[in-house]
Amino acid sequence: MSDQTLPGAVAGGVSANEDFKRSSSVWLWGSISAATVVHFLIFAFFPSMFAPDVSFSVEDIPIVDLPPEVEIPPPPEAIKRPATPVISEAPIDDEFTMEDITFEANPVDNLPPPPDASGEGSGDAPIWVPRDVNPGFRDERSRNAMRVCLEKHYPPLLRDAGIGGDVIVWAFVEETGEVLKTQLNKSSGHPAMDEVAVEQVRVCPGAEFSPGMVGDNPTGLWVALPIKFTPK
Repeated sequence: MSDQTLPGAVAGGVSANEDFKRSSSVWLWGSISAATVVHFLIFAFFPSMFAPDVSFSVEDIPIVDLPPEVEIPPPPEAIKRPATPVISEAPIDDEFTMEDITFEANPVDNLPPPPDASGEGSGDAPIWVPRDVNPGFRDERSRNAMRVCLEKHYPPLLRDAGIGGDVIVWAFVEETGEVLKTQLNKSSGHPAMDEVAVEQVRVCPGAEFSPGMVGDNPTGLWVALPIKFTPK
């Protein structure tokens, strides 16, 4: 029995367990040293890694001035309610009747005559007369003739200064198409320009007018003609 070796025992009387305990410290420090060397080699020889440049620039944001404050007007006053109707208590005669209105009781002998459709007398001053067709230039040739007259008599001082203007002229065109009278309707602000416009509408040679029409009849009528002076 004394000659047999127990399980886990080694020669010399030291067990395997005791032998492992003695060599564990050696293995521990050896492993730590080996790991240190391996990490050093990795950091020393491994390619360097750098993060990409992700910097960015911010542009200046323009400052916009705020619009001025708008003063909101106060709301309009509320509309007053209409007065409530009140039933009158005045006595009404049951036998009250309205008198019949007849032509015999109201003769028309004293009434004024109706206006003359010919427009006679309407040339004294610019007045409105009902019409179907306004007077105007007879054709494009007449309109061009008026342009030539206005350019020819353009006030020199105003033309040289580059001053233009708009004039509106009243013209009374007879049933024959002749311009009998002219008056200033709206001034350009320059008396010399107004005078040329008023005169040339009446006397410009070649500028023919067609008369206005009331129904199927040519009638003498007033018409407002716009005249534009444009320096060249």
